[in-house]
Amino acid sequence: MARARQTDNGPDPDRADPATPLLEEFVGYNLKRAYVAVQNDFRRALGDDGLAPRTFSALSLVVQYPDITQSALARMLGIERSGLVAIVDDLERRGLIRRTDVPGDRRAQALVPTAAGRGALAEAVAAVRAHEDAMLADFTATDRATLIALLRRIRARGG
Repeated sequence: MARARQTDNGPDPDRADPATPLLEEFVGYNLKRAYVAVQNDFRRALGDDGLAPRTFSALSLVVQYPDITQSALARMLGIERSGLVAIVDDLERRGLIRRTDVPGDRRAQALVPTAAGRGALAEAVAAVRAHEDAMLADFTATDRATLIALLRRIRARGG
C-alpha cells in the first residue's frame, strides 16, 4: 500500500487521498503512463511484423503527401533528419515507399508510396482505429475531441 506524503507533523493535510501516490498528481506522470498503455496496445494491434508507431506515422505522411522530402517529413514528425534514416530504410526495405530524385536539388530525395505501401497503410489504419475504439470505449465523442484538443495545446507549448 502506498504511504502518504509526510510533513514534520505527520500526513500532509492538503492531500485529498493520502493513500494515493504523490506521482498521481502530476500531468507528466499520467501522460507517460497513458502513452505506455496506448503504445503497448498499438503494438499488439499491429502484430509483431506490423508497423511500429514511428514507422506508421511516417508512412501515413508519405501516403498523404507523396513526393515529400525527407527533411520535410522529419520536420512534420518532430524528429531529427538523422533519426529518420532508419525509418525510411525500413519502409523502403518492406517495399512500402521508394526514394526519388527531387528535380533541381541533387542533394534531396523525395519519398513516394508504393501500391503496397498504400495498402499496408489502409490495413494499419483500420487496426489503429479498432485499437483506439477499444482503448477509449468509455469515452464519448466529446471526450475524445476534448482529449485531442488538450493534447494539441500541450504540444503547441512544447515547441
